[in-house]
Amino acid sequence: MENLEQRIQKIEARNKSVEIDKAWETSLTRRLLLAIFSYIAIGAYLWAINLPRPWINAIVPAVAFMIQTLTLPYFKKLWAKNK
Repeated sequence: MENLEQRIQKIEARNKSVEIDKAWETSLTRRLLLAIFSYIAIGAYLWAINLPRPWINAIVPAVAFMIQTLTLPYFKKLWAKNK
């Protein structure tokens, strides 16, 4: 009986971990961090190759990425519905 209780506790711990991972994947915090890090990486790259106004020009791809992450769940639902 003790073995069964341990197995149930492991399953519950795993389920909680999976729920937290799912919440993180869909969180606005994660999406904003990705947009910020994308902006910094793109801006640094544009600056490194000496393009004019790299930090202004880095806004467009960062915003495009943000739009993509916000709209993909909608298209995923649409795709799953038609699958």
